[in-house]
Amino acid sequence: MRYRTLPVTAFQQNCSLVWCEQSGRGALIDPGGEPDRLLWAVEQEGVTVERILLTHGHLDHVGAAPSLARALGVPVEGPSQREEEWFAALPRQAQYFGLPHLDAFFPDRWLEGGEQIAIGESSLEVIATPGHTPGHIVFFEPTARLLFVGDVLFAGSIGRTDFPGSSQRDLLDAIHHRLYPLGDDVTFIPGHGPNSTLGHERRTNPFAAEHQR
Repeated sequence: MRYRTLPVTAFQQNCSLVWCEQSGRGALIDPGGEPDRLLWAVEQEGVTVERILLTHGHLDHVGAAPSLARALGVPVEGPSQREEEWFAALPRQAQYFGLPHLDAFFPDRWLEGGEQIAIGESSLEVIATPGHTPGHIVFFEPTARLLFVGDVLFAGSIGRTDFPGSSQRDLLDAIHHRLYPLGDDVTFIPGHGPNSTLGHERRTNPFAAEHQR
């Protein structure tokens, strides 16, 4: 599997274009904005996008999903249905940040931990990772050892847990018991900032290092 990271909007949110090298079929993960730029990247890479995947319902991760779904004629999938209130609150989220109005929408399909998402000849595993938000999920490609984590884990930091429905206990539990066991060699692509590996964060992250448990 190949991927391209595309930071979008003033939030510099990492949208990931992922695709199967053999088939050229792929997906956009967390398209937070700038749909024209994302469509240009899809065309530039020659990817046939088959679905849009979302890790959670925050505006900076989902803002361009409806327009891209219409332009590409593809479904929006994920996160867990526990995110329903965040999608319903998208107009309020936009107003809070002083951004243009965004209508509420809901994914065509909610995803739960344990599901498999086909990306051409590759497959992404869905892992439930509540904490930052109640229904947050991440996507793992075991062959390429790639993990797309949304706002669960960052290089040197972790996701915020001061939102309604957030839980620091759940977030740390997800990191330590669902992500770190995937292996130290796994490279993760966070929702913001640079990539890192699970091993590096397990050893050094001041908020989620193994010795902090």
